[in-house]
Amino acid sequence: MTDSNLLESRWAAISARLVKDGADALVLSTGFDLVYLSTYEARASERLTAFVGRPGSNELPRMIVPKIEMPEVPKTSAFDISGWTDDQDPIAMIVELIGDARRVLVSDEMWAHYLLRLKAAMPDTEFVSLSDSLGGLRSVKSDSEMQALQTVGGLANSVAAQIQRGDVALVGRTELEIQADVTGRMLAAGHEQVEFCIVASGPNSASPHHNPTERVVQPNEIVLFDFGGKHEGYCSDITRCVFTGPIPDDVAATYAILKKAQQAAVDAARPGATLGDVDAAARSVIADAGFGDNFIHRTGHGIGTEVHEQPYVIAGNDEVVAVGHAFSIEPGIYLDGKWGMRLEDIVVILDDGALRCSTTDHDLVEVDA
Repeated sequence: MTDSNLLESRWAAISARLVKDGADALVLSTGFDLVYLSTYEARASERLTAFVGRPGSNELPRMIVPKIEMPEVPKTSAFDISGWTDDQDPIAMIVELIGDARRVLVSDEMWAHYLLRLKAAMPDTEFVSLSDSLGGLRSVKSDSEMQALQTVGGLANSVAAQIQRGDVALVGRTELEIQADVTGRMLAAGHEQVEFCIVASGPNSASPHHNPTERVVQPNEIVLFDFGGKHEGYCSDITRCVFTGPIPDDVAATYAILKKAQQAAVDAARPGATLGDVDAAARSVIADAGFGDNFIHRTGHGIGTEVHEQPYVIAGNDEVVAVGHAFSIEPGIYLDGKWGMRLEDIVVILDDGALRCSTTDHDLVEVDA
């Protein structure tokens, strides 16, 4: 059942942000932003569905939806609904609602076909990406959303603990076999669906987004696990590495640098810092140790109803870390052709800094598997 009070509070919060930004209107198309403000998962098709709102107005936002899909739209007091038939023009309906707007924020998922038609119909209006302007509709989480991320993070944490205990057999099995094992454990732990599961062994661990293969895991090598799933609409994401035998000195020394870099970024993730500062905290530790060229991706990404969403922890991002932000901190070091390692936790930002959503051992664990 749709929680109208929740949707109304979400619209009130985003409306206040829109007013502060100087936006006259918001137009969302299909995607997670639409779900966030309506709970409706609209079909992405040539028939436009749009959520249209005027911030600061006494008028309710309005959902414009193909009439043939109206029975699927939740009934709520949080927004009005207008259906359109195939002989009508939904763009004209939007223009009628916001035709005098001079600055309109639009969702990144809106098809270019519709945005171009809106621009043609409203030539004096500035259309701005929602994520570029506000840092994303969903980037600042409520207390209940932060709790949901901690809950689902705990589910992933329990699976990572099983891997570190050696409950998941590794040596002699293929990456694909191990992936199937881990995804089954994710569902058993309480995830309702698996979003992704990377199992990267030996030299494959030097590929950050490796797709598991028929490669058989060998003794005395790194195995990198990066996996996440969804529980009650919110996503988990965790990365841990294990070693199938005694850990060589050079691998242990490099991993110590990685662990230090991740801790530095967690310490830097405080309200008032910039997201670029958080990236720099991890990157400087790795660069000072001589592995700067081997850290080949951003330090983190936002997470919530999507695994990857705003905000992004990346060099040069001047957006200020805010209470309610939730993002990954996942530095990595990759030696092509040899091995790679990454350490990832999701953190939520509180008044006094970052709280990890996972607590499994942050060391490189030796497993007898």
